[in-house]
Amino acid sequence: MTDYLTGQAFASLFDSYEHTAFRLEVRDSYLGVPYEQERFRKFMAGEDDEEQRSRPWLDGVRRRAAEGKTMTRVRVVSVPPTDYARYAFHAAKANIVAGEDIRYLSRPEASKLPDYDYWLFDSSRLYRMHYTDEDASLGAEPITDPSTILRHAYWRDAAWHHAVPHDQFSF
Repeated sequence: MTDYLTGQAFASLFDSYEHTAFRLEVRDSYLGVPYEQERFRKFMAGEDDEEQRSRPWLDGVRRRAAEGKTMTRVRVVSVPPTDYARYAFHAAKANIVAGEDIRYLSRPEASKLPDYDYWLFDSSRLYRMHYTDEDASLGAEPITDPSTILRHAYWRDAAWHHAVPHDQFSF
């Protein structure tokens, strides 16, 4: 069995990169992640979520952006979108204001990308994300093979090239 990074070990990755952090997200839902459930409920009920704009993740994004580090993300989305995808699109506005650049790619346009999430730090450290069938995070699997890292950097570049910025994307 693979040991996955979780908790503080995983969180420390975001303070250890020097220049760039990239995330490819391909799942239709992350509702198995506990902190997403209440925010999603509020979104579905039409309630404003002040906490969304001031949560620790956004503070970290702001801090890293002020240090000149970049964080980018491509979300592969189904069309029509799931309720979760609509929620994540709405919630992304706070991430973007904090300094993250989030872009979108429709699922048919992503057919040559992997069917799993990953983080790539400084084009040299790769972590494949693992989830249960119920969308709960199992953690991040470190990948050290140089050719695999290079292939994921290629996928990052291809996804970024074809992805549409948040303010230009519509479902």
